Amino acid sequence: MKNEGKHTAHSSYRCEYHVVFAPKYRRKVINKTLREDVTAIIKKLCKEMKVENIEGEACPNHIHLLVSIPPYMSIPPFVGTLKSKSALMIFDRHANLKNKYGSRNFWCRGYFVDTVGKTRR
Repeated sequence: MKNEGKHTAHSSYRCEYHVVFAPKYRRKVINKTLREDVTAIIKKLCKEMKVENIEGEACPNHIHLLVSIPPYMSIPPFVGTLKSKSALMIFDRHANLKNKYGSRNFWCRGYFVDTVGKTRR
């Protein structure tokens, strides 16, 4: 659930982040079939990394994610792993995209991240 805290062996936390990243050159390539695959791939990778995918939306030229990341994991390695592994999986499922994106780079280099929620008093 969104507003519930989570627990590890020695801590309680609620670390939620809004992450946005886009395909290279911000091309509008995320059509209906690719949207379904990208959604499934991101959910699978988040589950493997033990990150809760609270919400997500695949727009034609970018991805929005609302994720809850455990405190022992930092943002850059999470986003880097998510983008690199998802790019490989997308190219495996959609070989026609290899012509548009040489050298197996599907996503832009950067991303946007912001914390969600404020500390209550």
